[in-house]
Amino acid sequence: MASIVIVGVQWGDEGKGKIVDLLTRGADTVVRFQGGNNAGHTIVLGKEKFVFHLIPSGILYKGKTCVIGNGVVVDPAVLMEEMGELKKRGYLKDDRQLMVSEEAHLILPYHRKIDVAREKIFKIGTTGRGIGPAYEDKVARCGIRVVDLLDEEVFREKLEANLLQKNLYLTQVLKEEPFEVSRIFDEYLGYKKNLEKYARDTSLFLHDRMAKGKNILFEGAQGTLLDLDHGTYPYVTASNTVAGNACAGSGIGPTMIGRVMGVAKAYTTRVGEGPFPTELHDELGEKIRERGGEYGATTGRPRRCGWFDAVIVNHAVRLNGIREMAITKLDVLDEFDKIKVCTGYRHQGRVISNVPSNLEALKGSGPVYEELDGWKTPIQGARKLSDLPVRTRRYLRRLEELTHTRIALISVGSDRSETIELKDPFRKKSSKK
Repeated sequence: MASIVIVGVQWGDEGKGKIVDLLTRGADTVVRFQGGNNAGHTIVLGKEKFVFHLIPSGILYKGKTCVIGNGVVVDPAVLMEEMGELKKRGYLKDDRQLMVSEEAHLILPYHRKIDVAREKIFKIGTTGRGIGPAYEDKVARCGIRVVDLLDEEVFREKLEANLLQKNLYLTQVLKEEPFEVSRIFDEYLGYKKNLEKYARDTSLFLHDRMAKGKNILFEGAQGTLLDLDHGTYPYVTASNTVAGNACAGSGIGPTMIGRVMGVAKAYTTRVGEGPFPTELHDELGEKIRERGGEYGATTGRPRRCGWFDAVIVNHAVRLNGIREMAITKLDVLDEFDKIKVCTGYRHQGRVISNVPSNLEALKGSGPVYEELDGWKTPIQGARKLSDLPVRTRRYLRRLEELTHTRIALISVGSDRSETIELKDPFRKKSSKK
């Protein structure tokens, strides 16, 4: 049995969807353990493009079980839409392929309205999908879970109690219109009929799979620098994105995790507000954005772009216990004469090699760059390391040296086939270089 956690090591959007899709070949079960539909994992298969917001990226393989864990906050309208789209395109023919934890919390209409209204007051860069307010209710112990929705009496009781508070907050503080109990109740009863067949005690299921020696792949959303505790707070997401949360968010013990693989772009991007030391505000940043198609899969917002930042990646490597890395979108850098890598920050006259917890210190830090020669040739057709130009391999070796990790996978294009696999984490076999 092998259990592998996949996490992003930047500010999200690293290409985890493609990496999970690739590694699903060796897995029996894929588990999404945190976040909500503020995530957007994109997979390209030939001429088909899939964008998943809640369903694990491994759903495109027949015979694989996908689990939405208890650590995820679920918008049932989005989930139903994703399932419907998959079935329309010939996937998810067997309903047993997907499971939703009974203990997962639900996103309700008032969560979305509160999210959008508060963003007008204090701009964090939220997607407005209601993720943060849903997690707030979870912590405040007034959240509504999937298991509550399955019992109509319990659901109505909790909904009525919540709306007494939410409507007061909406009308008196946020100056928004209130909700009627009947409107939400009737809408969500419709979702109940569809969710019932997928709701399970997924913790028990995962323990059973592991006891039988099955391979489990845990899929994180967002990135380490958006972690609620260890990211660039308050410009973070509402959940813990680090590998440690794979346990709490899916109902397994830490001794059941075998290894952690980090995913990083060959450069750096960020969506929303917050510090970004290597951000490029010139034509180079625009060139990366256009070549990389750097627009949010969930919101369509243009992503901020900059050079690879080894400081934040090392921060993520330490927090997640990463030894192996997947590098994505390497082909985006094909046309650059020079490529820079940030090796430290200059702050108040000295160079530091860590991410400061003080946000003002991070905002006031400038990148210390190391410059490498670009390879100036297309690499999309490469399928083994030796296919890559010498300068490309030199760049990858330098990333390994700076991050103290080994690169196991290299993505040189958006399609599943456009990948150099140096090591299969499940088979523990290295490919020829």
